[in-house]
Amino acid sequence: MTETFSVTAALLDELVAATRETGELILARPRPMPARTMAEFRRNFAEVEHAAEPGLRARLAAIRPGVEWTDEFDIDLVAGEQRWLADITDGAIQYLQGLPQWCVSVTLLHDRQAVAAVLHNPVSAETYSAAAGLGAFRDGEPITPSVKTDLAIALGATSQPPFVATQPAAVAAAGPALSAALPAVGAVRNFGPTSWQVAEVGGGRLDAFWQFGRDEGNLLGATLIAREAGATVTDVAGEPWRPGSDSVLVAAPALHGELRGLLAG
Repeated sequence: MTETFSVTAALLDELVAATRETGELILARPRPMPARTMAEFRRNFAEVEHAAEPGLRARLAAIRPGVEWTDEFDIDLVAGEQRWLADITDGAIQYLQGLPQWCVSVTLLHDRQAVAAVLHNPVSAETYSAAAGLGAFRDGEPITPSVKTDLAIALGATSQPPFVATQPAAVAAAGPALSAALPAVGAVRNFGPTSWQVAEVGGGRLDAFWQFGRDEGNLLGATLIAREAGATVTDVAGEPWRPGSDSVLVAAPALHGELRGLLAG
């Protein structure tokens, strides 16, 4: 029998504090010099991760002792067990370029599902958080999705999974879908980390986000935030998004159906 587990408001507060602390540590460090090659980029990325990871690991171990980490690119979803899923510089390419669109992302997984998630952008000093059954918040205040009903005034966003070249079907689907959406949607942009953009739909600052390809590392926690806020979260076929889905569509409820029809062709 699967163990039942509920996140408390106190646990979520601790998770918010740990995530913010990690973000402030990264923000206070000198940013590495711009990379000229892939080898230099990887070295710069590792330098930041290695500086911030031990402190975050220690904080999370104090919150839930004995819970293991899972790799964001090779997620270990074990029935009945808990895992931490953390991305210390979610949107690393923006961070290393000196752009403000990046965040620290931490998700607690239980029985293959996200039960708590926090995203903190140290540059804007904003934090999204949510726990299953407790709602979703930006800086501690409850959030709700957009109330727009007309795609012509909607602000949509789209992106692609990491290493998308390994998912040729996702690449092939992205172009036609964008071509179908552009004439109908007021504006379509890419605002950086997938996770943050999904949370922004929950918070009503974006009206929709879609993406083709598998991307559990960026979507498990973010979709929890969006769902708890009241956004509609499915794949492009209209089925509930879950790990293993080959696409995602997160939208204000009144816009979801029409947009899904456009993206699905």
